[in-house]
Amino acid sequence: MKIGIVGYGQMGKMIESVAADKSIEYILIDPFDKSADYKSVEESKDAEIDVYIDFTVPAAIIDNIKKYCELKKNVVVGTTGWYEKCDEMEKMVNKAGIGFIYSSNFSLGVNILFKIVEEAAKVIDKFDDYDIFGYELHHRKKMDSPSGTARSIAEILVNNIQRKSIVHFEIMDRKPEANELHFASIRAGAIPGTHVVGFDSEVDTIEIKHVARSRKGMASGAVFAAEWLNGKKGFYTKEDMMSELLNSPQTPQK
Repeated sequence: MKIGIVGYGQMGKMIESVAADKSIEYILIDPFDKSADYKSVEESKDAEIDVYIDFTVPAAIIDNIKKYCELKKNVVVGTTGWYEKCDEMEKMVNKAGIGFIYSSNFSLGVNILFKIVEEAAKVIDKFDDYDIFGYELHHRKKMDSPSGTARSIAEILVNNIQRKSIVHFEIMDRKPEANELHFASIRAGAIPGTHVVGFDSEVDTIEIKHVARSRKGMASGAVFAAEWLNGKKGFYTKEDMMSELLNSPQTPQK
């Protein structure tokens, strides 16, 4: 397999390191980095890439997806901030006949967290004494707030807890309504990523917490997703991949 790493920022460099460790051939695509092999996805059309891995910016991702479809190339998308156009992109991907997988966070640990939060939410749904909250912390250079991971966690909670139907990520300078879930975001320093979900009652608090030690977990998960997607066609989420792995006789170990 040969991958195209699109976006040579912090995540791109980590993906490069993971690919090198696994002896996977790769090329670098970035319009601003002089060490990149190509300036754009279009320029790389003759590079015989099997799967692209895109960690760019929300402003670029829609045009990039269109280019992957035109080139008939599979792609792993870790870029967030485009999900309101998900239906449109799914139609485009299926028409092009390529393989496409996206996630707000490809870390295996974070996707295990999603499953744990889902099961915990189903339990808490039965106990009205517990209110629900969440918060996340990231480094000060992160461009989006809240993170895509925070949005995914919040969606899992409101989809599985009937008394919560609205998520507020912004500052709440009033008393929250009973159906509102408040999910806060903090940006500071060099924090690679921390996500906390809490269930609070008058007598105790239950918390589920994931702390990323580095971005390597997300990079490893993205490369793993590229290996899984190679040769496939269709529009997938990370949940589709996790479901296949969890239901297989033996889950492959990374």
